[in-house]
Amino acid sequence: MSETGTESRPLVRQLPDPTTASNVRYNPSLEELRELADHEETTTEFGSPSYVSEFRSRSADRTKNAVDDEFDERDHELIDDAVNRTDETEFVCVDRLMGRHPEASFCCRLFVPVEHARIAYAWANLFEPADGRDPDLYTVQLPDYDETAIRVLPDTGFTAVLGSDYTGEAKKSFLRLFMYRIKQQGGLGLHAGSKRVRVRDADGDLRTVGQVFMGLSATGKSTLTSHGCWLEDPEDASMLQDDVCGLLSDGSVAGSEGQGLFIKTIGLGEDEQPELYAAATDESAILENVAVDDDGTVDFDEDRHTSNSRAIIQRDQLESADEEIDLGSMDQAFFITRNPLMPPVAKLDEEQAAVAFMLGESIETSAGDPSRAGESIRVVGTNPFIVGPAGEEGNIFHELIDILDVDCYVINTGYLGDKSKDIGVTESVTILTEAARGTIEWTDDERMGLTVPESIPELDIEDYYVPDHVDDYEDALAELRAERREYLEQFDELRDEIKDAVY
Repeated sequence: MSETGTESRPLVRQLPDPTTASNVRYNPSLEELRELADHEETTTEFGSPSYVSEFRSRSADRTKNAVDDEFDERDHELIDDAVNRTDETEFVCVDRLMGRHPEASFCCRLFVPVEHARIAYAWANLFEPADGRDPDLYTVQLPDYDETAIRVLPDTGFTAVLGSDYTGEAKKSFLRLFMYRIKQQGGLGLHAGSKRVRVRDADGDLRTVGQVFMGLSATGKSTLTSHGCWLEDPEDASMLQDDVCGLLSDGSVAGSEGQGLFIKTIGLGEDEQPELYAAATDESAILENVAVDDDGTVDFDEDRHTSNSRAIIQRDQLESADEEIDLGSMDQAFFITRNPLMPPVAKLDEEQAAVAFMLGESIETSAGDPSRAGESIRVVGTNPFIVGPAGEEGNIFHELIDILDVDCYVINTGYLGDKSKDIGVTESVTILTEAARGTIEWTDDERMGLTVPESIPELDIEDYYVPDHVDDYEDALAELRAERREYLEQFDELRDEIKDAVY
């Protein structure tokens, strides 16, 4: 029996052929998609479209996949219903390519009812047009379904998004399976941004460094990935990917999104994030759930609809965005955290890096579970979209970084202790730049049990010594380590040498 149960013919062949189906508008242009979504548009002061959805975050608690969850009769009924309804109403069907790497490129097909064409319009702006190949992955999104349920058949490559009109569900339906396919090929899918940095080292020689950033939504991943690091020619920093990558067994990092980025906009400002701000205020942007008045006035600071407001922006509007989306090699990996007991940066050995990967420590955001926004959470790989045993992912990560000789760091983009010391964009970007240069002097700190900076050019790192900002630091750290050990024990597949490396 297949993961879809018994079928008279393969599920994907039950979907309409969009080239011949009378109820399907196949691959309309972006201009046509915007026209189809006109009834939901408020045009901004910049000439860009803005939309407000009913669902404003992912429905993680209503998502199941056939690898990790035992599907019952109702789950199969939901999938069958999604497929059958594609014959009953008018749809738009859009094909796009996810990824360019020859070992990590997939054709994606999205079906959405015409009345919800804004979802297809936004999604189509993230990925590049298809090249005529047959689809590898399929999603049917039915926002008006009377039950909210996301059901995933990883091996079939099919996702049903029912009862949600959130564009992020369409986006992640394909990226989730991108990462699953990469793992099947011997690599590892990463919820991560990637960039290439060319800097002068301590001897004045130019060096090129590939950096990868793993972090949950709203922890600064997009900001750090897209930041130009204030470098001047011949030095430069180029953003390759913002959200999901595939670490391949040869050390290269395959990108997934070739055209756009799906960024958070709450608090987006011109001073600290000039490139992202410029792109979000360009007429090519698409705003979702952003505070926009009837006259088109945009306010990125107001959470009128949600604090998970978003914009689809175009890569070609970012000066720091490279034409390429694939990274030749991952030289440095950064785990982004908001844990107040973590220093601005610490250097990790291979086992500690695998611990950091498994812990995935951060804070819950409105992109995941709005009801828990601000709470401390742990998500393996900072990746809520893992398919398969999470412990296996930690083992694979440990093996790959060991073989590939990757330098790993944990970087805190939040605050220290009782919020007495903030770590801003300036501090974080300085750390990334000097790590790329190789100019940070490191020391083993017995009190913290970590390798931390002794000095960083252009940064008074002694002002950020965590024990100085935490009352009863030793007790707090002991409690944190105990929590971490207990958390790791739940992963039966995870190797003991990783569990024993808790920091």
